[in-house]
Amino acid sequence: MDWVKDMTQTKAEDFFVVGNDIADTKADTSLPIEQIWKDRQFHAKLVNPSNRRKLTVIIVGTGLAGGAAAASLGEAGYNVLNFCYQDSPRRAHSIAAQGGINAAKNYRNDNDSVHRLFYDTVKGGDYRARETNVHRLAEVSANIIDQCVAQGVPFARDYGGLLDNRSFGGVQVERTFYARGQTGQQLLIGAYQALERQIHKGAVKMYNRHEMLELIVVDDRARGIVTRDMVTGEIESFTADAVVLATGGYGNVFFLSTNAMGCNTTANWRAHRKGAYFGNPCYTQIHPTCIPVHGDNQSKLTLMSESLRNDGRIWVPKNAADCDKDPRQIREEDRDYYLERIYPAFGNLVPRDIASRQAKYRCDEGRGVGPTVAEIGPDGVERQVRRGVYLDFAEAIGRLGKDAVRARYGNLFDMYAQITGEDPYETPMRIYPAVHYTMGGLWVDYDLSSNIPGLYVAGEANVSDHGANRLGASALMQGLSDGYFVLPNTINDYLGGANLPKVDQDTPEVREAVQGVNDRINKLLSIKGSRTVDSFHKELGNIMWEYCGMDRKEEGLILAISKIRALRDEFYKNVRVTGVGEEFNQTLERAGRLADFFELGELMCVDALHRRESCGGHFRSESQTEDGEALRDDKNFLYVAAWEYTGTSTAPILHKEPLVYKAIELKQRSYK
Repeated sequence: MDWVKDMTQTKAEDFFVVGNDIADTKADTSLPIEQIWKDRQFHAKLVNPSNRRKLTVIIVGTGLAGGAAAASLGEAGYNVLNFCYQDSPRRAHSIAAQGGINAAKNYRNDNDSVHRLFYDTVKGGDYRARETNVHRLAEVSANIIDQCVAQGVPFARDYGGLLDNRSFGGVQVERTFYARGQTGQQLLIGAYQALERQIHKGAVKMYNRHEMLELIVVDDRARGIVTRDMVTGEIESFTADAVVLATGGYGNVFFLSTNAMGCNTTANWRAHRKGAYFGNPCYTQIHPTCIPVHGDNQSKLTLMSESLRNDGRIWVPKNAADCDKDPRQIREEDRDYYLERIYPAFGNLVPRDIASRQAKYRCDEGRGVGPTVAEIGPDGVERQVRRGVYLDFAEAIGRLGKDAVRARYGNLFDMYAQITGEDPYETPMRIYPAVHYTMGGLWVDYDLSSNIPGLYVAGEANVSDHGANRLGASALMQGLSDGYFVLPNTINDYLGGANLPKVDQDTPEVREAVQGVNDRINKLLSIKGSRTVDSFHKELGNIMWEYCGMDRKEEGLILAISKIRALRDEFYKNVRVTGVGEEFNQTLERAGRLADFFELGELMCVDALHRRESCGGHFRSESQTEDGEALRDDKNFLYVAAWEYTGTSTAPILHKEPLVYKAIELKQRSYK
C-alpha cells in the first residue's frame, strides 16, 4: 500500500477513494423491528432434507460461532468440513472468555426485556451498529441459555436452584449468566460435545491442525479454501457449496493483547484480498481490567474478567506522592474512586471504552500505581510513568465475607496470584487497559453473508452487532446466536437457490489458489535475513499501540502508515524464516500471519484517519467533549465503513453503508 509517496504533504483523503454506498437488502426494514427476523425466516428459501445430503459446507473455526454452526448444520443434514489450526476444537480461543453471557430473561425481575438489551447494546456501541442485527441478537438471547442448559452447561445457580445472574458494564440490570470465571470454557465444551456427536455420526469431518491460507473463488462465488497441514506442511485444497469463516478477531496486530498467541487475521484477510469488504477495521476494544505489562519480553497479556467490577472498586491515590505507598496504608479520604465519582449512575460498571480512557487519564496525570516504565511523551521527551490502577475487594470482603468472594471469583483470584505473586485477598489488584476484542471484521448483511456470494462470516470475524464498542458478556452471546440460530436459518436461502456446478481439484481457480499459497511460502523462506519474525511483530505492535491505540490523531496516524510501510519493506528484505515448508514450522506460520497483519494494520490506520470523529473504542483526540468524552459526528459519519481491496499499490475503496435508526433515538451517550 504505497500509493502516497510524500507523507509530509498529505491529508486523510489522499489515502482512500470513495466508492458507492451499499445497503443490506435482506431485512425488510419497512416492518416493525420486532417482526423483521420472523419475516426473514419465513421468506428464506428452504432445502429439503434429501437435498441437504448433496450439499457441502466448509466452516473455518471451532469456537462458539464455528463449533455451534458446524454442529447445527451437521444435525440439519449437510455435509460439513470443519477446520481449526489448534490440535483440538476445544482449544479455540472462546475457551478463554471468563465473565459471562448476556440474555434477556429478566430472572431478577429488575425490568429487563428484549428491548432493553437491544437498547443497551446499541447505546454501548455508540450508535454505530445496525439496528436490525442487534434486535435479532436480543431476541434469540433467551434461546441460547435454554440451549446451553439442555447441553449441561453448569451455569451458577442461586440458593433456590434457579440460574443466577450478575451485572456487566454499560447496563443497570443483572442479565449476565455465568459459570464462575470459566464461562467461555463451559460454553465451548457444550458446543464441542454437540460437534463431536456430529463427527461421530459422520455428518462433520474434522480437520485439526489445518490453517486456512486462501479462499477459492469460482465464477465470483466462494467455493472452497486452501490449507496448510501444520504438522506435515502439506498444501491441500477443499471445495464446497459455501464457506463460513468463524475465525475470531485480529487483536494480535498489536502483538501484546489478551488474545491467544495463535489468533490471527489470515483467513479474513485472504477473503478480503479476494473481494470481501472489510468493515470498520479501526473499531478495536481496549479492555480496562487486565494485568499490566511487566517486561519487554512479554508475549501476551492476561485478562481479568469484567465480572470483577461487580464487587471490586477501582481507584488511584488522590495525591501523586502516595503512589509509592502500600495501598493498604493509604487512607480512605486520600483515595479517588474516580469511576464512582464521574459516573454515579453506573459507577465501576461503565462500558469498557470509558473505563479504559479514564484509567489512562489518571495515569497521564501522574497518579498511576505500580512500577515505573519509560515512555516518550507527545513532546518527544522520555519520562517515567506508572501504568496501573487499583481494583480493590476490601469493601466486598468486609461486606460479604472472604468465602463468598472466593465462591464468586476464586479461580480469577488464583490466576492473578500465580501471575503476579500478590494475594488479591490481602492487597488490591493492579490493572490497566489492554487490547482485547475487535468490533470490526468482514462486512456482512442481515443473513451473515459477505458481499462475495457463498461466503458467510460468523462471530467476532464479522462486523455486524457491536458497533464501535462491545458490551461485556456480549461476545459469547453473538457467537452462539450466529452459530446456533442465525446461520442455520439464513444459509439455506443461498443453498436452496444456488444450483452450483461441481468444482474439482483441476478447476483453474483451484490450481491458481494453491499455486499462490506455495509462492507466498517460498517467498518467505527465500529471504534469509537477520531479523526474527517476532522482532518485526513487536515493532508493528508498538506502532499500532502508540498511534492507533487508545488515543488517535491525524498526524500520528499518517506517521504510523509511513512507519508500517517502511517496516513491511524491511520485513520482506530482512526477515529470517528458518526450516522448510514441508514440515512442522511455527516460524513460517508466524511469518505468514504477520505479512497479513502489516496490510491490515495499515488499513486500520487509514480507517481511523478517515473517521474524523470519536465513537466508542475509536477515540480521536481532535473530537471530544469538554470533559474528555467521545464526541460523535452523526452528520458525516453515521455509516459502516466497508473497505474494498484494490492491491498493494493502489488506494482502497471506501463504500458506505448508511445507518438508519428507527426504533431507538440517536443521541449522545451518557453514563453519568
